Amino acid sequence: MNIIGPDTLVFGVDDVASCNQYLLDYGVLPIRQDDAGGRFEALDGTGIEVARRDDPRLPPALGTASMLRKTLYGVADAATLDAITQELRKDREVRKLADGSIESVDDMGFAIGFQVTVRRSLSLPAETVNAPGAPAQRAPNVVAVSDHAALTPRTLSHVVYFVPDAVKAEAFYVERLGFRCTDRFAGVGPFLQPAGTLDHHTLFMIQTPPFMKGCEHFTFHMGGPTEVLQAGTRFVARGYQSFWGPGRHRFGSNWFWYFNSPFGCHVEYDADMDLHDEAWTAREAPMGADASQLFLFQHREKWAPGGPPPAAAASKTV
Repeated sequence: MNIIGPDTLVFGVDDVASCNQYLLDYGVLPIRQDDAGGRFEALDGTGIEVARRDDPRLPPALGTASMLRKTLYGVADAATLDAITQELRKDREVRKLADGSIESVDDMGFAIGFQVTVRRSLSLPAETVNAPGAPAQRAPNVVAVSDHAALTPRTLSHVVYFVPDAVKAEAFYVERLGFRCTDRFAGVGPFLQPAGTLDHHTLFMIQTPPFMKGCEHFTFHMGGPTEVLQAGTRFVARGYQSFWGPGRHRFGSNWFWYFNSPFGCHVEYDADMDLHDEAWTAREAPMGADASQLFLFQHREKWAPGGPPPAAAASKTV
């Protein structure tokens, strides 16, 4: 199954205006937006769709507080789409929609869809680093940072589910759709990679009580760690609440910064995720701070090691 990763996450929300504004401030590009919802995209065309909770076009809700209504995966070609259709029709309904995509449910009841991917190929520079002992990546007099940098997410990276049965949930994606586990938190859940990408994961699942079933977070890849930190700092300045980060994960090695959101889940910026192929052997560790993060910062309003100079000293003349 040549599944590349999530093309679109669809949400049915309580407050369309707040969700639309959140995505605009986060940095994804508005394709359409109005009182009924909107679509917001990264540079490669992957993105988020917003609709009212009671929009009749949405798949049924999960029966919990989760606002995620569908994960729409991009696949490489029509042959893959046909293969998925045939596989899922062995034991569940598969609907073909007017846009050519298909829609069904996984074994936990999450609505899932598949389409020939909308992802556009990108040709963009990565963040550059000058380091002693290595060739310079920036020429003399080329500065690395700018207050006015455009910080547009590049692609939809991954989604994280709360599931009541992580073993059963994993088996569906591995045995039916060809995902594989790249790493695992013991007794908690797997990091899963579909066959059409080398990204460490596009789906992670966390075992929780049934009433929590839903989306824990989603994230977009940025151009590098500086973009994560700068975009997150701008987000804080706009009044959004930091939840976790900034820091760097161990599994996947990606930089992260998570924020609270009106989507009923957290939303992350990430960058610089590990790539793995079939030669990789999955690791396993107990879930905890030491396994989850290599290091963690906390945002603070502080601009110098000792803080600002005392008011009296600042006004003294020489």
